[in-house]
Amino acid sequence: MKVKEIALLLTCHNRVQDTVRCLDCLYSCILPEGASLEVFLVDDGSSDGTEDKIRLLFPFVNVIKGSGNLFWNRGMHLAWKTAIAKKQYNFYLWLNDDTFLFPNAIQVLIESYNSCREESIVCGSTCSKLGNDITYGGFSKIGNMLLKPNGELQSCDFFNGNCVLIPNVVVKKIGILDNNFHHALGDMDYGRRAAKENIGLFISPLYVGTCEKHEDYPKWCSPKVPVSQRFKHLYKSSCDSNPLQLFIFENRHHGFFMAAFHLFTINLRALIPQIYNQRKKI
Repeated sequence: MKVKEIALLLTCHNRVQDTVRCLDCLYSCILPEGASLEVFLVDDGSSDGTEDKIRLLFPFVNVIKGSGNLFWNRGMHLAWKTAIAKKQYNFYLWLNDDTFLFPNAIQVLIESYNSCREESIVCGSTCSKLGNDITYGGFSKIGNMLLKPNGELQSCDFFNGNCVLIPNVVVKKIGILDNNFHHALGDMDYGRRAAKENIGLFISPLYVGTCEKHEDYPKWCSPKVPVSQRFKHLYKSSCDSNPLQLFIFENRHHGFFMAAFHLFTINLRALIPQIYNQRKKI
């Protein structure tokens, strides 16, 4: 496919330094011949001056105001919806604002896509800033294992949404991110929906940038947090394990009984975290 127009989708909230650095790295990328790039950035109610800073430094970026309650998935959904309303792009590129692309990142993604069949998605893997540990990318369903780039195109079963290239032909077939999910699960859901439609999922042969791993211990399963507060954190819209959103995801991809089982066990873990945390140590 001849490369033409790429819409880059981004959402942010109160980390202006990361967002500016992300865009600096993005605009330092070498574009393939014939490619153009337009950025759609949702500023989801930031109070740290993100919008003003972006408009000053990057006046060509389409800044979209969010409500402050969109979080990652709904912010990306709004960015994507806005881009499509403007026109149909050849590609849509997801990017997290704490992912800092290497100069060859977009070239690597496009070249990877061009070696696949038309109905394919390419996920760009990221590493730590020291470059020796993979942090986000595509997974094999065998052991939920992150696949490390090995210099060759590899198929995957689902992926993180940190840096993902999606052609318009795929969007026409399966649509955009599901607005049912607030923060997490939207990226994992999208990959699984694509796989069900026989769309190829791949990781790029090389790392495309750096992004540090986020592994904060969740408050909803910490014995140190009072039980009422644990459930409050568990049912927050932004919680990665929000039971209601997780039920939608599990029911869609693993069936009702698995979804119901996990709905029960995740609430049980919030109620009695000591049992599960002790089992995890064994």
